Amino acid sequence: MTITKTPFGETPEGETIYKITVSNEGRMTMEVMTYGATLLSLKVPDRDRKPGEVTLGFQSLDGYLGDHPYFGATVGRVANRIAKAQFSIGPRKYTLSKNDGANHLHGGVYGFHRHVWTSEVFAVDGAAGVIFRRVSPHLEENYPGKLTASVTYTLTDHNELVLDYEASTSKSTPVSLTNHTYWNLAGPENGKIFDHDVQLNCERYLPVDESQIPTGEILDVAGTPMDFRKSKRVGQDIKQVTGGFDHCYVVGERRDPLKTVAMVWDRKSGRAMEVLTTMPGIQFYSGNKLDGIPGRNGVIYKQYGGLCLETQHFPNAINEPAFPTCLLKPRETYRHQTVYRFLTR
Repeated sequence: MTITKTPFGETPEGETIYKITVSNEGRMTMEVMTYGATLLSLKVPDRDRKPGEVTLGFQSLDGYLGDHPYFGATVGRVANRIAKAQFSIGPRKYTLSKNDGANHLHGGVYGFHRHVWTSEVFAVDGAAGVIFRRVSPHLEENYPGKLTASVTYTLTDHNELVLDYEASTSKSTPVSLTNHTYWNLAGPENGKIFDHDVQLNCERYLPVDESQIPTGEILDVAGTPMDFRKSKRVGQDIKQVTGGFDHCYVVGERRDPLKTVAMVWDRKSGRAMEVLTTMPGIQFYSGNKLDGIPGRNGVIYKQYGGLCLETQHFPNAINEPAFPTCLLKPRETYRHQTVYRFLTR
């Protein structure tokens, strides 16, 4: 394993942002940065052992400082949407910023993806990575409680990218952290992900209203275009789903050990990715709103140019008593692990 830490630019406030690069024995290379605890790049070998980029992102820090669709970011305090940008804890109502129509999305205008995290690199036998940490003050984006959070990126010699999240709070607050990487196993330069085979080991999903808020129902995928229990190509049924796929699938109750919940396979390159998680939900997003964003190496990211598999609590769980709770209380510890395991077929 090799690991380096180098400057990647400065914020408008003059704070230096660092990039950490980790390479393993299996020809994988991970790049992450302290701004947004963001995954900048992941290069993965194909069936001929030739490494290639499998994520969407920008060449320089400037792209991440501007508006973008959360490329590679750690999002929080709460991933996904909170209806009407409000929730209550006991008698107290909290009103959040509205950054997705009338709703609150991915932690708000200045969510975790818009902050600088501290970093600590590490190396152990067969693995290396970085621990990112930050403290979200009480009432940041109007969330209650001082939240102390960390996310650890580990690259192993078994070609696994392991993400470990941890958080504690001074007051009861909703927490649902995730990573928002856009994946294209063929390489972003090769266009749409319609020919990617996807399997989701989930029998149920959450239907949504016109503003992408779950209706509160939990429906079976059987007999619908939402059914990915058997591997099928993304493009097979996407036209039957208004706007494309952007839905949370039900994994089940949080559990330990990890459960394999998804598989993605690009037949041309032979690259495959398994997703394992301890979280109760996984959001499958087919890049519906990518609209011609200039990315790294001159590639333009168009609609359906990448897909996301975001492990998380159910969207709007804080307002849906029937959903598994996302409320973190003082003296409790939030822990969540997700593994992206790469292989060839």
